[in-house]
Amino acid sequence: MATLNRNTIDRVQDGRRSTRIAQVTDELRRRIAAGEWAVGDRIPTEPELVELLDASRNTLREAVGALVHAGVLERRQGSGTYVLAVDEQEVALGDYFSSARRRDLIELREALDVTAADLAARRRDEDDIAMLRELLARRNDLWDRPAATSADERDEIVDADAQLHRAIVVASHNEIYLEFYDLLLPALRRTIAERPVGASSSYEEQHTALVEAVIDGDPLRAAGAAQEVLDCVRDAEG
Repeated sequence: MATLNRNTIDRVQDGRRSTRIAQVTDELRRRIAAGEWAVGDRIPTEPELVELLDASRNTLREAVGALVHAGVLERRQGSGTYVLAVDEQEVALGDYFSSARRRDLIELREALDVTAADLAARRRDEDDIAMLRELLARRNDLWDRPAATSADERDEIVDADAQLHRAIVVASHNEIYLEFYDLLLPALRRTIAERPVGASSSYEEQHTALVEAVIDGDPLRAAGAAQEVLDCVRDAEG
């Protein structure tokens, strides 16, 4: 009888723990969907999340692990955990884009990046300008190095490039464009990471011209600069 009671108690406790893990997982998912942590953002550290969500470390690790397994989050050694997608549906679409031909992705980016640059030049505000300047300086500084010396450094360089392009879409103030672009981000990161990373393939002049055109409010110049960046990528891939 005592054994039966002990087993029953254990099952109840396991059930409660599973329920708590599900609750914390749903809360993390809800905060991501609400935009508290955007695609590309690093989520708070484990101690911060433990306090924020009033969860044990083990429960939190299980919850984060579930979202990592689902493709919503990504752990990067020595760097933290980052948002890859808003939900599992985005993961499925992101996987589809990642499996697409590189030529097709570049052509899709032409439709998005060039038009977004045009719109950004027309609609950017002071916050957009400040963000673009900050991200451009960070990107050019990181890419000016001869070569990445570690996986973490390479991730940082790739992220800096991807986030600059995303910021231009943000400055377009077209929510549908941004939502769709976020679906492309994992595939975009992979294509950037597969190319040489460093000063020899930075295209700093072209990226700087693109941002300056957006800041100057020149739609025609901005669209042309965005096309030139993509032409450089296409030429590099042969």
